[in-house]
Amino acid sequence: MMEMSWPYSILSRGNRSEIIEPKTKNQVVTGFLLLSSFFSLPGAARAQTTAPAAGSIAPASQAAPVVTVPTDPEAPAGAWVLVRTIALAQPGPASLDRRGNLYVTDAQNNLHQYGPDGQPLNTFSPPLPGHTAQIEAWNTAKVLVFYDDRQQAVVLDRFLAPLAELRWPDYLDGQVRVLTLAPDDRYWLLNESDLTLRQFDQGQKRFTITTPLDLLIGRSRPDFRFLREYQNNLYLVDRSSGIYVFDNLGNYRKKLPLPGLSYVGFRGDELYYLAPDGVHFLHLYTLADRLLPLPVTRGQQVLVGEQYAYVLTAAGVQVYKI
Repeated sequence: MMEMSWPYSILSRGNRSEIIEPKTKNQVVTGFLLLSSFFSLPGAARAQTTAPAAGSIAPASQAAPVVTVPTDPEAPAGAWVLVRTIALAQPGPASLDRRGNLYVTDAQNNLHQYGPDGQPLNTFSPPLPGHTAQIEAWNTAKVLVFYDDRQQAVVLDRFLAPLAELRWPDYLDGQVRVLTLAPDDRYWLLNESDLTLRQFDQGQKRFTITTPLDLLIGRSRPDFRFLREYQNNLYLVDRSSGIYVFDNLGNYRKKLPLPGLSYVGFRGDELYYLAPDGVHFLHLYTLADRLLPLPVTRGQQVLVGEQYAYVLTAAGVQVYKI
């Protein structure tokens, strides 16, 4: 044990304590230096403590439990490793949420929810028959289902319980072709009757933004298929000519000449889409393009998450680890 000379010592004599003052000034200086050197020692020299690493505590937003999927050790880097095949005859529109859950409809317009690895979670069956034109699950806490034949939007929570319904004929003279839910819970829609891009505030029960598209489209015959707001931009997919890009106030910015598309997805700072040669990833700001070949030849839609990719075919959904 380290022996030190303290500048002031407390000696116990019976039931009382006596303070012994140092006799010389040198003793005071010496004691102060020894005390300072003790507290400047490394933590390991004073005490040994064990604390968990910062990365050992999962954030509150992380889904639990963590699913561990065995992979092929001989598979090359960047390869697709098949994890599961979901039997689903004639799958319809599909979407991914921010946690990696998959939402896809079947031939009877039932909405199925699967975990990131393809495990079934929940199912929503509409009380009325209708054709599901679009599923949008990218909103933080809501899932939008759009039935184009009934011109009705149904909003579900993350457990596929109904939250709200909205009939567009009550607010709009026209035909809604594509629809999406913005991060602020406002709706963006394309009115096919007068070719306008419009924003609807459900709280105020009125349209707040209207952008005419006739000058942009010209004499072409558009075929609008998809709409989504991402990173403060709005992407409107026209299968005939390409992708129209607007800001979050409805102002036109540019056009991406990518005809023949019915769906686009987003992952990080990239936009991805399915092409005959594979999945293309287009950087949103540098426009750099990279290609990821598909493991199958007859995929009708591809959705790419952080760890898994989903290939929709006529027989169901193939879940891959990437």
